[in-house]
Amino acid sequence: MSKQHAGLSPQFIEQQRKRLLALRRQLLGGEQHTLATERRFQQEHGDEAEEFEDKAQDMAQLEIDQALHDVDDGRIATIERALQKIEDGSYGLSDLSGEPIPRARLESTPEAILTVQEERSRESGR
Repeated sequence: MSKQHAGLSPQFIEQQRKRLLALRRQLLGGEQHTLATERRFQQEHGDEAEEFEDKAQDMAQLEIDQALHDVDDGRIATIERALQKIEDGSYGLSDLSGEPIPRARLESTPEAILTVQEERSRESGR
């Protein structure tokens, strides 16, 4: 067993790889669903006259959708990084310190690439 995988079994790493791939598909699929819904709405309603309130609601929803899109983009990038770490043998080790990421954290957040403390520091620095 390679020390590079922080003492994680090959079975656990393969399980995590499958979870990461499924999570990536789910996030990308959700975005495609949102775009399809918007296209369908536009086709159904076309250039119908809109009330001012409708436009305001649409703008508010657009802001929410953009915020969710940004979060998903960041999460997809982290998933891609975790998959890369599986390939290069460093999954389970922090990108910042090289310290092992606890298995419980990896089980709850398979895309984790930092320890909890490092993640908190990163978030508080924003």
